[in-house]
Amino acid sequence: MSNLENRPDAMEHHHARRSNWAWWVFAIVALFYLITEHQAHLMGALPYLLLLACPLMHLFMHHGHGHGHHKESGEDDK
Repeated sequence: MSNLENRPDAMEHHHARRSNWAWWVFAIVALFYLITEHQAHLMGALPYLLLLACPLMHLFMHHGHGHGHHKESGEDDK
């Protein structure tokens, strides 16, 4: 082993990386069981979730267009 692997910050990074992997594995397993056990409930709510997605996408995706925020080149700042 080199000195680089024995540094405390390298060990913390290794621990954080392992914790991150463990969390993702747990989340995937939990999501699998949630979907398989509650599939009927999820399919019943799907139309409402799609209807809810439309206004949310409209609200959050229109901020980048810059509607009404442009000034004419000849306007003075008053």
